[in-house]
Amino acid sequence: MAGLPAMFDLTGRVAVVTGASSGLGDGFARTLVKAGATVVAAARRVDRLEKLAAELPDVVPVACDITDAADRERLIAAASEINGGIDVLVNNAGRPGPPDALSETAAEFDSILEVNLTSGFHLSAAAVKALPDDRGASIINVSSVIGLVSTAPIGGAGYAASKAAVIGITRELAGQWGRRGVRVNALVPGWFDTEMTDGLFTDERSATWVRRNTMLNRGGREGEVDGAMLFLASDASSYVTGHVLTVDGGWTAR
Repeated sequence: MAGLPAMFDLTGRVAVVTGASSGLGDGFARTLVKAGATVVAAARRVDRLEKLAAELPDVVPVACDITDAADRERLIAAASEINGGIDVLVNNAGRPGPPDALSETAAEFDSILEVNLTSGFHLSAAAVKALPDDRGASIINVSSVIGLVSTAPIGGAGYAASKAAVIGITRELAGQWGRRGVRVNALVPGWFDTEMTDGLFTDERSATWVRRNTMLNRGGREGEVDGAMLFLASDASSYVTGHVLTVDGGWTAR
């Protein structure tokens, strides 16, 4: 990024972004590359990652199902080979669930937690284990306003549980890994028009609901969460850990 202050400069650093094939993950990967990082972009839809890499040579596409232990190990190994370790890990991969708690099956609930919570924890632990003793890192866990407050009738029990737990585990890991120089923070986006919120902004009733309940009277625009992510990834936040950074237009401040 032209004129980027030194504290935001990620030149020579390696970042891993999961769920990088679309939505916020795609934007995170682009922002980190612009800040100078080599970005290992991970997702199941490798064709989209390869398209991103063709556009941005500093993107390394890696096909990865984060619920698969072997895939996680392969991802950490691929990223660690670049420069001896991972400097930034953005646990962004996630999946939604049914909004009605009474219709959510046990299998659906377990699957949501596996993708949104458990896999990110195991990936984080593997990344820290692979670090040299003298090397720190920044881990960013992507949560949601649904993990902070009820957004009924939109949201879902499994999704809310997973995103609330992401915040809890962020604080715990920040405490456990701080002395190792590993910072762990949570990023909490509000309502953004992405693949996961498909239909929310095209339906007038839903769009009105978002505007009415957001202090800025609108949903988030493309790129508006990227600056917060870059802050947490970079030395600009070198004394920040265990923090929950909300980017929601005032949704949770009502």
